[in-house]
Amino acid sequence: MAAPLSVEVEFGGGAELLFDGVKKHQVTLPGQEEPWVIRDLLVWIKKNLLKERPELFIQGDSVRPGILVLINDADWELLGELDYQLQDQDSILFISTLHGG
Repeated sequence: MAAPLSVEVEFGGGAELLFDGVKKHQVTLPGQEEPWVIRDLLVWIKKNLLKERPELFIQGDSVRPGILVLINDADWELLGELDYQLQDQDSILFISTLHGG
């Protein structure tokens, strides 16, 4: 069984407005049978942190197009996207590039 993980989840570019305006969250993810991956983290975020309008953050089992995801300051596309296996003390940053005109 995978041990609990402590990770920092941060929202920017307006995405924080969907999370009661709170930009940084230090979270402890519970231990589970399989290692935590970003796909699991998104489900956890939707259940535990997301306060309103989930359609502006989640689309299907991923983030909505227009939201950049950085894991430890690296583009998640370089790290396997939804299948990236989270490590203790990882920093995950979600930045919305969707702005009104």
